[in-house]
Amino acid sequence: MYVKGVGPQRAAFLQAKGLETVSDLLLYAPFRYEDRTNLKPLRELAPGEMVTVIVEVSSARSKGPRKLGLFEVDFRDDSTGKLRGKWFHGTYLQNVLVPGLRVALYGKVEMDTYSRDLLMMHPEFEVLGEDDDDGDSSLHTGRVTPIYEAAGKINAKQFRVLMRRVLDAVTPVDDPLPPNIRERLKLPDLWSAIKTIHSPEPTEDLRLLNSFRSQAQVRMIFEEFFWLECGLALKRAKAQQLMGLKFELHERVRDKIKAMLPFKPTGAQKKVLGEIAADLASGHPMNRLMQGDVGSGKTLVAAEAAVIAIENGYQVAVLAPTEILAQQHFFYFKNLFQKIGYPVIGLTGSMSDREKGQVKKLIAAGLVKIVVGTHAILQESVEFQKLGLAIVDEQHRFGVMQRLSLMQKGLQPHVLVMTATPIPRTLAMTIYGDLDVSVIDELPPGRKPITTKHVKNDHVDQVYGFLRQEIDQGRQAYVVYPLVDESETQAVKAATKMHQELSEVVFPTYRVGLLHGKMPPSKKEAVMADFKAGQVDILVSTTVIEVGVDVPNASVMVIEQAERFGLSQLHQLRGRVGRGSARSFCILVTEKLSEAGRERIRTMVDSSDGFYIAEMDLRLRGPGEFFGTRQSGLPALKFGNILRDPELLEEARGEAQSFIEHPPSEEALRVGIAYLRENWQRRYGLVQVG
Repeated sequence: MYVKGVGPQRAAFLQAKGLETVSDLLLYAPFRYEDRTNLKPLRELAPGEMVTVIVEVSSARSKGPRKLGLFEVDFRDDSTGKLRGKWFHGTYLQNVLVPGLRVALYGKVEMDTYSRDLLMMHPEFEVLGEDDDDGDSSLHTGRVTPIYEAAGKINAKQFRVLMRRVLDAVTPVDDPLPPNIRERLKLPDLWSAIKTIHSPEPTEDLRLLNSFRSQAQVRMIFEEFFWLECGLALKRAKAQQLMGLKFELHERVRDKIKAMLPFKPTGAQKKVLGEIAADLASGHPMNRLMQGDVGSGKTLVAAEAAVIAIENGYQVAVLAPTEILAQQHFFYFKNLFQKIGYPVIGLTGSMSDREKGQVKKLIAAGLVKIVVGTHAILQESVEFQKLGLAIVDEQHRFGVMQRLSLMQKGLQPHVLVMTATPIPRTLAMTIYGDLDVSVIDELPPGRKPITTKHVKNDHVDQVYGFLRQEIDQGRQAYVVYPLVDESETQAVKAATKMHQELSEVVFPTYRVGLLHGKMPPSKKEAVMADFKAGQVDILVSTTVIEVGVDVPNASVMVIEQAERFGLSQLHQLRGRVGRGSARSFCILVTEKLSEAGRERIRTMVDSSDGFYIAEMDLRLRGPGEFFGTRQSGLPALKFGNILRDPELLEEARGEAQSFIEHPPSEEALRVGIAYLRENWQRRYGLVQVG
């Protein structure tokens, strides 16, 4: 459909925003609403009120020190009143707000302390001009006005014009939501909801609109979640129908697991292993997510699952998102499995072509039973003789398609996904909607709470004094440095430099070791072995020790430049101590702190609950950054927000599961699946359903 005012240039701006069709445009929701019904002439303004005024720029100037960038504008209208607008750091407006320009201003009226003139600080404004393309300023003022996020050079005002044209031209659209659900939940029909969202009635409650809780918004949020959950339910049902490998849990498996275990498993570990063993014996491909807090022993449970697969004659692949994590898993599995005679081999991108070639031959011939590596395992040239189990660590860093390509390396192998980033259950069931969820909610016995302290960089000498006390009592410590600008080389330089200073100047009488990602694997292994054996007092490290390192005698974790780390990473690092009987400490040393950085540090000091920390991490970073939306398969929702709307998500999940499992009729289900197929892939960016 052609829309007046959308030529090639505007079409390109809209397309870059993911708006390719009229339907996309209608589903482009305003992110905020302003009450511009209170339209007043300047002479009637009073301090303290929120108003909209239609004014003309009479003069504009930059004032005061350059670093403040103060920009002042005087406005007038046909009445005798005056109004001044002020913007700090507003010099960018000097070519926008020029004398003679007509604008709509929206903001709070104040009294200027010095001049006693009426004033608005940082008001919202829209240029009206004499040549409005719509010729109808009532779209922009005198109403509850929708504010849209700009798309290139298409601003909120132009979006309102486009929306009016589309709404006038389009006939009411069919409502895909099953009528019985809509009627039971008392939701408005689709066309009414769309019209209300783009053109709210004057009686609409502004607070409800801006908290996305108006009837129309709730309907659109619910619908989006409903179809998302229907798609996941269909994928899950389809996966459960597939025939897969059937593993037996015979006596030899039990004997091997007993011989391998370094300690008696917790009740939670036994429960989760039972769920995994049942999946492996079911004859259908396992798709299970195992999550739990730092130190809860997920990797040990994964190793037990690997034993079941190997003793049934199959190979196991362990996939980690980074070389550092892959190396840690390699050392962990190697140490664990050497007791029972399983050779473990690594495969990462940094290996030479010759080394990779040799490893690939061993895998293809079935001579290696367990392969640990990065996405290098996913290359087409890597062929398994009999892949039976794929263990994927930190799934949210992998794309859905990457997990799929690993599964295609075997005849429907079982898949166990691990995450050390606890995810709120509502969220986990959406992100991993095609997986069953197991939670290890118990730490091994004897684990003591870790005391977390925050110290500013200029008091670091006190930290070093505390380290001396702990080491003199026979304890050991970590000192960790961050990746700087995501550069491992920079982090290595920082760690190497500090290792020299700590070993030669600060702690000359102690044994100070160094560990970083650029070391050859054999050297890393030797350093960790020395630290574990108590031959190193202080281990200076980059984040290579984030996961999988277990030294019970280490009682202090010092994290330098802690403001550079994310919350989950800080929590992971803290989990490296507190593994023995001694009281343990985590000391966060910071330089400059932003507001978000302060919140992260405060969260770490206040709590050791991984689920609470994950919730805070989500709130601080948002789901897109937390999961890496582009990678995770999490859809780019237009109305719903999984942090803001968990109760609607839960309701939609229940309705979706009921609709798929007990549809009102075969025809209703067929229509629903057809709608999903037609709209799912392009609009939500998820893997095809059904």
